[in-house]
Amino acid sequence: MEVALNPQQQMFADYYLVEPNATEAAKKAGYSEKTAYSQGQRLLKHVEVRAYIDEKMTERSEKLNIEAEWVLAKLVQVADRSMKAEPVMKWDYEERALKETGEYQFDSQGANRALELIGKHLGMFKDKIEHSGTLGVQIVDDIK
Repeated sequence: MEVALNPQQQMFADYYLVEPNATEAAKKAGYSEKTAYSQGQRLLKHVEVRAYIDEKMTERSEKLNIEAEWVLAKLVQVADRSMKAEPVMKWDYEERALKETGEYQFDSQGANRALELIGKHLGMFKDKIEHSGTLGVQIVDDIK
């Protein structure tokens, strides 16, 4: 499916495909620094631009043979690997070799990030919006 975009929209979409940040993509595509944020958001909602981006992302995914299951499996591997305690190694100048210090460390940042991404994919984290207060509306029953 060939989508017709003007040159600036095309540049925006191509930059967005490299770095999915709408504001930065809009700036690089030549949109004003002052309006880059709103232009980027508008362009992501533009039907033809969105169709082009989705098409290219699908092509890239198919070309690389990457599916959600593969990504999730890799994230599980990262989480598992990051949560394993690794011995802290220190160079022993006398023996000219790495030796364990007796201390252990693990990659808490890597584990947390991998688990966060897995949780988001599975829909485990929902933003809660609470509404409270009065609207000053009165319901009147006119039925007699």
